[in-house]
Amino acid sequence: MEETGETGSRETWKKQMGQSRSAFFTARRTEAQTPRGAAPRYICTYYDVIEYLNISSHSKLHAHILPKTHWKEPMEVVVDFMLIAILSVAEKLQTVTFYFVLSLEWTNTFATWDPRDFCNISKIVLPLDSFWSPPIFILERVNEQKSNLEYIAVTHNGTFNTTLPFQVTLTCSLMILKFPFDTQTCNVSIASFLYPVTDLSMKVKRTPAEMLVNSQSFFLTDGEWKFTNLSISEYMEEMDDGEFPVITYMISMERRPTLYILNLILPTCALYLLDMAVLFGPSSLEEKISFQISIILGSSMLAVILNNMLPTSSNEPPIIVLFFLGTFLLMIMAVLDTFFLLHHQHKSLRLGKAFRTVQQGMHTEPPMTTNQAMKHPTKKTQEKVQQTKAYWETLEQDTVLIVLEKVLLYSHFFLSLFFFAVISIKWSS
Repeated sequence: MEETGETGSRETWKKQMGQSRSAFFTARRTEAQTPRGAAPRYICTYYDVIEYLNISSHSKLHAHILPKTHWKEPMEVVVDFMLIAILSVAEKLQTVTFYFVLSLEWTNTFATWDPRDFCNISKIVLPLDSFWSPPIFILERVNEQKSNLEYIAVTHNGTFNTTLPFQVTLTCSLMILKFPFDTQTCNVSIASFLYPVTDLSMKVKRTPAEMLVNSQSFFLTDGEWKFTNLSISEYMEEMDDGEFPVITYMISMERRPTLYILNLILPTCALYLLDMAVLFGPSSLEEKISFQISIILGSSMLAVILNNMLPTSSNEPPIIVLFFLGTFLLMIMAVLDTFFLLHHQHKSLRLGKAFRTVQQGMHTEPPMTTNQAMKHPTKKTQEKVQQTKAYWETLEQDTVLIVLEKVLLYSHFFLSLFFFAVISIKWSS
């Protein structure tokens, strides 16, 4: 019964449209009658097509009703996507701003005409709200700047085409583990949640490879991010009131790391090389400690700059954070090694000073007679033993200090090589 009623309503609507169009041509033929000798008037304006389609006279209800010829068959909307620019990527906010163009194409069989009746006018351009258009919703959208260029091109066979520019800020899960050598993939999901799949279906117009070539040919920006790949996923989103078609465009982009290498990584490596040069240099240990603390302060300033770029939380700490933390700890270890050597040096100096004091006391004592030497042999022998013992302890402390310094310096050097090798492997994997 419902199908019969729907068919009857459609037939009634067609009869009314046919009567209005017959009346239109009758009126035009009447207006075209001119006095004898005058040139005939032909229907050759866009206004005549609009009046024929009955847009200017009837209400706007047709702009909100889905123009299906049969209520059981879904209307098909063909979607095309072209990325124009990557405007900004905010790591802290986990958002990305794209500028892209979305083209939609569908058929409205109730808006057709014969071009032969209108001097071969086969296409007109109208405002977007003149007829029904598919409502588009972007799932990841956070903010959007709307464009005023909202028009549709209508051809005589009922084909509608519209091209809509979008400047949209989207949420995107940015994985910054390999920052600044990272590649990100952000999604643009397009759906129409007003009509289930039984009323409206969406399909892509071109393959991902064709869209990638087309987007790269029109890509405008040449900034921090490089557009590398575009893939498509079509699926059905299940909700309480039915299934809805969703088309997801997955945009892959690669960061250009040159600026971060020059501003962060190379200065940090240069500071660390300077720290190693100070550690192996011929300066005194007190001067080394002073230089090393200054280098640590300079490295901490670079760490503050990095902290302002990265998000406050992530599943894993980025490799560049481990790089900064590792170099900072190695610099701290170098200062502790220098303090340790300085402590042993001062200890050796104290022993040497005590030995010299004993020597001076021995030289200032008055010479003993033979009888005194015979009376006190034990005391003289003990003094010589103490002198010899202090001398050998001083020599032993100097030797231990030299060996200890070499062990600490070379172990610090090889530990640094191992650390930088591990960081390089993590970044390249």
